[in-house]
Amino acid sequence: MSKTLMIQGTTSDAGKSVMVAGLCRVLQRKGYKVAPFKPQNMALNSAVTADGGEIGRAQAVQARACGLAPHIDFNPMLLKPNSDTGAQVIIHGKALSNMEAAAYHGYKKRAMNAVLESHTRLREQFEWVVVEGAGSPAEINLRENDIANMGFAEAVDCPVVLVADIDRGGVFAHLVGTLELLSPSEQARVKGFIINRFRGDIALLQSGLDWLEARTGKPVIGVVPYLHDLHLEAEDAISTQQRRGINTLNVVVPVLSRISNHTDFDALRLSEEVNLQFVGKGQALPPCDLIILPGSKSTRRDLDFVRENGWDSDIQRHLRYGGKLMGICGGFQMLGTAVHDPEGIEGPAGTTPGLGYLDFDTTLAAEKILRQVAGHFCDSRVSQNTDAVKGYEIHAGRSRGPALETPLIDLGGHKDGAVSADGQILGSYLHGIFDHSEARGALLTWAGAEAITEMDYDGQIESNLNRLADCLEQHIDLSRLEID
Repeated sequence: MSKTLMIQGTTSDAGKSVMVAGLCRVLQRKGYKVAPFKPQNMALNSAVTADGGEIGRAQAVQARACGLAPHIDFNPMLLKPNSDTGAQVIIHGKALSNMEAAAYHGYKKRAMNAVLESHTRLREQFEWVVVEGAGSPAEINLRENDIANMGFAEAVDCPVVLVADIDRGGVFAHLVGTLELLSPSEQARVKGFIINRFRGDIALLQSGLDWLEARTGKPVIGVVPYLHDLHLEAEDAISTQQRRGINTLNVVVPVLSRISNHTDFDALRLSEEVNLQFVGKGQALPPCDLIILPGSKSTRRDLDFVRENGWDSDIQRHLRYGGKLMGICGGFQMLGTAVHDPEGIEGPAGTTPGLGYLDFDTTLAAEKILRQVAGHFCDSRVSQNTDAVKGYEIHAGRSRGPALETPLIDLGGHKDGAVSADGQILGSYLHGIFDHSEARGALLTWAGAEAITEMDYDGQIESNLNRLADCLEQHIDLSRLEID
């Protein structure tokens, strides 16, 4: 019979995504057919499935840990915030509508049906389903009709393990407090605790572990050490950890108010020849070689955000001094003359002027373009030998205009992006464009890098998944989880 195990956290960023990925790889290496599952995800980092659906990026990484391609059933409900109180609701890979938080709260009963449908299909195909919760199960205001944490666990009657991050402090309060706020039936299904990101001598922690087990009656299943330089794509938090070599290319990414798929820059952070800097609200864009405007869930709102922060003037100065400028997806749309949203897809209907560097405009449509693509550069100013390009598209915009007659990439069935007449500015709809060595090398050379160090980004992800699985096998009592 199929087994379902749920990993919940005492807080956001407690390590749920990483723990699920690691356990999935442990089970996969032991020969089990295993699938990841997250009933409800709220994130602006997303991935495209082979059948043209959209799921959380963390579930795509977890699928990889299982040796699987991403599938819509791995994350049946995805919420992509487009304001402080609302989000786009994506069910089984397709956008349903925009909802305010109060409206979605009332919609949860119907959403649970989609969640249970996906879970049932997975249980029919796999021996193990490893489930990731969302946030904390102790968020009292969200308990009614919950589909993300204990509401789901109760519905499918699965065991739960609570994870807490000791590196942020207060780990015993987090665990005891979370448990105390659960109902008796929910407390009963918590099989134990995992303490994550521990640094130091475990002997100094032992008295606390003994107290915790005596206080709660629950075992500490494992204490997982802090894994330095472990890189897996993040669900939400922007990581600033990077490597630095010599002859570095200085790259700046403005952090937009609704930045999406910032995982596009993970491969750059790990490149020895790149010094990548994320610049936040209220900060000027510093002198650099390359500015990259990232994707955005609300392109028109973020165009206003760029201007509010004075980044439009910073970009003009950067270009006057000969710097390079690139836009990805929403950032590419910003480089044009205007972004039109006549149907109010991303907010109030209307038009916002673009930055005007490339002669095209973009109109948002109700149906997203979702596809995995591959091709090659077709502009000799970027690549002399048509280096291979791979990536994925997630966008509601349709762009038209003369600038697109000088495309950046040939994708076989269609062309993508644009390059300015002087070759100083380029844009593309492709997320993940830096993940593959040839494309990354061509773009960094275009931006001014003197020498490119070979880096197998995919190989690094695989290595990190195995390193994580090795760690969990060593530091978690897998028998407590019925993993043999």
